[in-house]
Amino acid sequence: MKKSYFTPAERLLWGGSAAMIVLAFCLFDRESWLTLAASLVGVTSLIFCAKGNPFGQALMILFSLIYGVISYSFAYYGEMITYVGMTMPMAVFSLIAWLKNPYQGNRSEVAVHRLRKNEWVLLAAATLAVTIVFYFILAALGTANLIPSTVSVTTSCLAVLLTYKRSPFFAAAYAANDLVLIVLWGLAALSDLSYLSVFVCFAAFFVNDLYGFRSWNRMEKRQAAERGVSRG
Repeated sequence: MKKSYFTPAERLLWGGSAAMIVLAFCLFDRESWLTLAASLVGVTSLIFCAKGNPFGQALMILFSLIYGVISYSFAYYGEMITYVGMTMPMAVFSLIAWLKNPYQGNRSEVAVHRLRKNEWVLLAAATLAVTIVFYFILAALGTANLIPSTVSVTTSCLAVLLTYKRSPFFAAAYAANDLVLIVLWGLAALSDLSYLSVFVCFAAFFVNDLYGFRSWNRMEKRQAAERGVSRG
């Protein structure tokens, strides 16, 4: 009997997340089908990314485009610019990087990369520079909830760079970004209850990103052990 690609726990995680997103849409929205589509594409992307599968990055490109449109509708220009101008292009680069670095020829699993100290320093410097520049850009655009929007840029920038570098910490950075977005869309929902569906979407993303971080750490240890065995 052929072994299923996803474990029972992963199928339960995706199914539960999708059900929660659909339920929130039916309860609080029932109009913004684009939001529902983005949420389902996003949560599907995360379960593939948790497996180190490049298909997850292809779905992230689509999610970033749709989410940018949704963010524009609530004047969250930081989110729009971040996802369309940074996350989407970096997802393209990450897709290429993941495809170029399969683990032992397996195209459905990327080889995990352990960052060196100098790489961490460069990532931190790049993230700080992007944060400072975006703060002034977002302020000039009159972005709603400026400080949380700026923090979202910071966490998003770090996440996309870590994704490109194939580090397990990309999922932790995205989980931090999810927390910021939960605050942002929670504030939006105070003025329009339909945005509660987006709030629920990022709550589901948070759980999936925590799982992704755990999955990548296990994957890193397994790959390191297998490489050690092959060298022996």
